[in-house]
Amino acid sequence: MLEAGSVVEGKVVRIMPFGAFVEIERKQSGLVHISEISSDYVKDINDHVKIGDTVMVKVISIDEKGRMGLSIKQASDAYAPKHDEKKNRKRAVPDSRKKEPVRPAEVDFFGRSNEELSFEDKLSRFKQDSDEKMLALKRSAESKRSGGYSRRGGR
Repeated sequence: MLEAGSVVEGKVVRIMPFGAFVEIERKQSGLVHISEISSDYVKDINDHVKIGDTVMVKVISIDEKGRMGLSIKQASDAYAPKHDEKKNRKRAVPDSRKKEPVRPAEVDFFGRSNEELSFEDKLSRFKQDSDEKMLALKRSAESKRSGGYSRRGGR
């Protein structure tokens, strides 16, 4: 009998917009909610798992009806999905020598990452971004107030 905290191998048998159903031992199945697919934001489950994929899942919960809540995210990173369709999907192989790329939003004009900036610099950047967004919002509100036509020069 499975219990919460167990990590087991399963096969994806059904995909829904809210999660994926994974069949595990003894023909039992459980739901991997969309929030438990990956630690990254998941817009479309089909980008992360396919029907027939073999995945390692962690049993998060089992309710009184015997339904299981599963998580791929909480299962060890070493148990990443094994895809049957390897030709169609490429998997990045982690290389310990490569430095993780910094996303463009995290780099300032001089190429410094957020970790290299002082608190005052981060606060200044936040204030500048906030002021720019407020100005754009005011401009948008003013353009909507005009009513779409001009009263000047008319009869």
